Amino acid sequence: MLNIVLFGPPGAGKGTQSEKLIAKYNLVHLSTGDIFRANIKGETELGKLAKTYMDGGNLVPDEVTINMLAAELDKAPNAKGFIFDGFPRTQAQAAALDSLLASKNTAITSMLALEVEEEELKKRLLIRGKDSGRADDQNPEIIQNRINEYNNKTMPVKDFYAAQNKYKGINGIGEIEGIFALLCNEIEQAI
Repeated sequence: MLNIVLFGPPGAGKGTQSEKLIAKYNLVHLSTGDIFRANIKGETELGKLAKTYMDGGNLVPDEVTINMLAAELDKAPNAKGFIFDGFPRTQAQAAALDSLLASKNTAITSMLALEVEEEELKKRLLIRGKDSGRADDQNPEIIQNRINEYNNKTMPVKDFYAAQNKYKGINGIGEIEGIFALLCNEIEQAI
């Protein structure tokens, strides 16, 4: 089973590259952001809870995220693999994901990290906010808080996967197809 963690700060291009990887490798896409937004739109209890954290640019608590993810994995028992988009965001989540996957007799194959400079991220997010209407991408203060959260809380996940020799950094600046080719090359080497 091919299980990829697609990693990077907000605005690095994870969603764009996820779509391409899913199509090429027939993976199930698990984006915590998309799952949270669907729950918010559906006004579920999880959605209401997640919204209170997301509106301030903060991370949703681990227990909520892990339980939600376990339910999503159970919806696709015959999957060829999964792409985890925006998850795990902490070392505790990474350890919990490893345990969850081990209970299903599988593991993370590779963590592919899209690396993009902070100023470029801010530009991308503001453009995305205008194009998509996402409120969290239209406010420079919330954008900066999200980037700070990533740098302070999420970036250490890199060390978790580096210790397992599963971390691969990818230059996230350039043409979409060129970045995609770099990602595919890393996947082919890992499988």
